[in-house]
Amino acid sequence: MDAGQKDTSGAETIFALSTPPGRGGVAVVRLSGPRAGAAFEALSGKALPEARRASLRRLSDPVTGAWLDEALVLFFAAPGSFTGEDVVELHLHGGRAVVEAVLTALGQIEGLRPAEPGAFTRRAFENGRLDLTEVEGLADLIEAETAAQREQALRQMSGSLSARAEGWRSALIRAMAYIEAEIDFGEEEGDVGEGLSLRVLPLVAEAAADMEEVLSAGYRGELVREGLEIAIVGPPNAGKSSLLNWLAGRDAAIVSEEAGTTRDVIEVRLDMEGVPVTLCDTAGLREAASAVEAEGIRRALARAAEADFRIVIASVAPDLQILGSFEDAAPDDVYVLNKVDLLDSGAEQAKGHLGDKAVDGALPVSVSSGAGLRSLEELIRGRVRTLLEGWESPAITRQRHRQEIGAAAEALRRAEAQLGAGDIVLGAEEMRQTLRALGRLTGRVDVEELLDVIFRDFCIGK
Repeated sequence: MDAGQKDTSGAETIFALSTPPGRGGVAVVRLSGPRAGAAFEALSGKALPEARRASLRRLSDPVTGAWLDEALVLFFAAPGSFTGEDVVELHLHGGRAVVEAVLTALGQIEGLRPAEPGAFTRRAFENGRLDLTEVEGLADLIEAETAAQREQALRQMSGSLSARAEGWRSALIRAMAYIEAEIDFGEEEGDVGEGLSLRVLPLVAEAAADMEEVLSAGYRGELVREGLEIAIVGPPNAGKSSLLNWLAGRDAAIVSEEAGTTRDVIEVRLDMEGVPVTLCDTAGLREAASAVEAEGIRRALARAAEADFRIVIASVAPDLQILGSFEDAAPDDVYVLNKVDLLDSGAEQAKGHLGDKAVDGALPVSVSSGAGLRSLEELIRGRVRTLLEGWESPAITRQRHRQEIGAAAEALRRAEAQLGAGDIVLGAEEMRQTLRALGRLTGRVDVEELLDVIFRDFCIGK
């Protein structure tokens, strides 16, 4: 058994509702542990069905004998179950009263207790059925809102990162065997002698380069998992709230001719290119007329600074002057000139107010008439695609992954330098640091302090 895992052979048997609470066609109650089979027999009065074969059973309260439900039952024998323990699933009718009655009956059986959030998945980890990266992939799959998040989570859950980490680990363990041999036998003659550590330098360099390649993919995996944030910024009455409502397809923000209507950041969650995008409507940027508006402007500036990119809006005023400026916009921002329906010649006339440089990069639109909005939407989607280019195969989806792979790569480069200089003792120690970092990545070593953090966000029953 690897370090970081523990023997759960004497564990209590746990149970929980594994489907969302509430009325439904089917509700699944899961039991896991050494008394799962005995608990089922107490409810049904019959022996367990054949493993992995669905059977219909009548369930009754083991104390009162009251009929509880007629359920479809599945049994998974250890170690070939999700948790690695004996697991029983009761597929009940989904009424609240049925579920509550079965859970109450299970709670009366000796040796059983309700499961805490993440308890089933934690047992799967502790019994070697999943490593930490696969556990995190499962958590991401449960939380997935979009197609891209689902695809990425499935890859992670199926071991895409853990397989790569195991490849590094296996290669480096082989390399360590040569290094340890030279440390122990380097001065002796025969088949084992000096220079063995030099043989592993190409392998060390290759593994370090592969880790650095994974790191070089940037934060695309994290962006898919966490989503993007786009801030809409500009002066009051430029059409920020109207644009937010159009992109959202609903009236998410109040639209008014009165300046300063938006006092706080208004957020709308969208699905763009299969990725969750949070669109933020911010307070109009101007000299504040009140302390409340000043706070709104401060928050607007803060969110704009944190956003992955911004939609910067200027607009044509009724007197044909231009409200706003693109001077402070960043290269990745989207520039929009709104209300061009007020101009006879559209954006061309605006050049006289903003200057060629400012308007050349701006997309002329009219939120009120709809002119240019489809082009604007495609421009925004294009920015999203650019940020996520290559997301289809990221190995890293969390900051924790980046931290451990980065630590492993740095230690490996130090090991390469030390071995190349002939200091095999220090080189060996750096190699051990690399292996420890990879162990923390997958949960083989030094992960006890991470477990509560990783599992606490799981729902009960998973």
